[in-house]
Amino acid sequence: MDNIVDLIASSASAAQISDEIKDALYGKSAEKIDALRPLAAASLFGGGEQPEEVELDATTETGEE
Repeated sequence: MDNIVDLIASSASAAQISDEIKDALYGKSAEKIDALRPLAAASLFGGGEQPEEVELDATTETGEE
């Protein structure tokens, strides 16, 4: 972030400032994706704990009371 401020203060070209902003945003996005990747993989491929199954009684399944 300091690098972007320095570029703006030193009157760098708009393209250079834009490239630095994009690099910073891509870096932050990559960090968040890397943090969520194990959770997504576990939910897709069955890793980790499975949710408990809820048993239904006979009246709920048939609709009779």
